[in-house]
Amino acid sequence: MKIYGVALLAGCFLIGKFLGNILGNLLNINGDIGGVGFAMLLLVISNAFLLKRGWIKKETKNGILFWSSMYIPIIIAMSATLNVRSALGGGWVALVAGGGATFICFLLVPLLSKVGRNNKSIKI
Repeated sequence: MKIYGVALLAGCFLIGKFLGNILGNLLNINGDIGGVGFAMLLLVISNAFLLKRGWIKKETKNGILFWSSMYIPIIIAMSATLNVRSALGGGWVALVAGGGATFICFLLVPLLSKVGRNNKSIKI
């Protein structure tokens, strides 16, 4: 099986981790801050740029879509696990802040589900 798009994904990941470590060092925090976010942003921007220029073949485009769809859930799950461990180690303030943010997001679901919906109801 040929693997297309992995080089772009790997390059974006490495650059994102590098930028996250630089940001961590600038803020005097021993760790990566936002490396995954930087990597995903770079992947989206570079993919759009290369598609606009016509430099990506169909197979490579499909490979990038495949690997980026695999990358996002795995990294989010890993980040969530680390955040829970940090919250449990950080004390009650971190748990209350995380719980409060989650509760507010649950309250916003009905509001967000109405965004972009037609006022006319569809009858089947």
